[in-house]
Amino acid sequence: MSPTRRPTALLSALLLVAAGACAGDDGASGSETASTTSTGTTGATTSTTTTTTGEDTTTGTAGTSTSTGTTTGSTTAAETTGDETTTGTTTGGLLPPPRSIDDVVDGDVELISAGHMFTEGPVWDPQGALLFSDIPANTIHRWAMGEGTSVFRMPSDNSNGLYFDNEGRLLACEHGARRLSRTEGDQVVTVVDSYEGSKLNSPNDVVVRSDGSIFFTDPPYGIQPQDQELAFQGVFLVDPQGALTLLVDDFERPNGIALSPDEQTLYVSDTQAKHVRSFAVGAGGELSGDAVFVDMDVPGDGNPDGMAIDALGDLLATGPGGVWVVTREGEHLGTIAVPEIPANCTFGGADGKTLFITARTSVYAVKLKIAGLGWGG
Repeated sequence: MSPTRRPTALLSALLLVAAGACAGDDGASGSETASTTSTGTTGATTSTTTTTTGEDTTTGTAGTSTSTGTTTGSTTAAETTGDETTTGTTTGGLLPPPRSIDDVVDGDVELISAGHMFTEGPVWDPQGALLFSDIPANTIHRWAMGEGTSVFRMPSDNSNGLYFDNEGRLLACEHGARRLSRTEGDQVVTVVDSYEGSKLNSPNDVVVRSDGSIFFTDPPYGIQPQDQELAFQGVFLVDPQGALTLLVDDFERPNGIALSPDEQTLYVSDTQAKHVRSFAVGAGGELSGDAVFVDMDVPGDGNPDGMAIDALGDLLATGPGGVWVVTREGEHLGTIAVPEIPANCTFGGADGKTLFITARTSVYAVKLKIAGLGWGG
């Protein structure tokens, strides 16, 4: 589902005050992992992970619960010079690249919304709220600190990944309509829904480049096998003029998608192949240099799915055991444990240092030390 957007002005206070370090996730092998537990009433529960399997399919009843809190922090901007990456803050401090998960995580995982059916596609709205999809409930929800969870759009055509384009318009990958849509005022219009005369499978996740180019994945999770018209599961590009191009057609199940801070690397998870692939991105959006960036074929509940990028270029990727923290060099530092199997994540909050995680029937949040891509600067 849905990677994180590049917001500009962010309103509203941040969500959580979190203490301690959460450095684990559902036991991914060969990495440093741990889990933490916190308790509370509406919105502060973290424990060892519950387990289910599958992709974009759960059962449950709709409903919500919320937690509130406030936190403050400095705005973060990333600068990359050669091999050295630092993060400048409003106080003039420098943050070196992380060497362990403790350099990344700055709090406990907190429950902020519960009682959903299958949550996906989180994105932070610069107006100060989190939007996320509940696919089988046919709803896009809005969560804001102090307000809780409310319906943003229903029906949503079973939306999955969400993202804001460079004009602040909401893009949605819709399983039901088998299209990529864009909200323009009070109208929801089709960006693309077919390729060379055949219906798309079910667009899943989306990211936008600074020139307006839209990259999205198209696995068949939202359709029945007999309804598939394309003979492949691909990654597509919609260029700034609206033309649709097939970039890659050899994925088993392309899913999450994200761009590096310099926009020269595209990451795409393949759920069935259990890895994340990386590609060099050309000026026109063409891809080359296909490589496996991180292998997630390890014991643990969950599969490669949605991803987010921090300002240093580190990848926060849902996978076996929870949310993997992977450096830009491809080193798995550890895993953030989540009480339910996560499907996607995004950065948000007033300073961009909160990671929001959609996980089966709930949405969680955890405070990090490094801001998401696009905050500050």
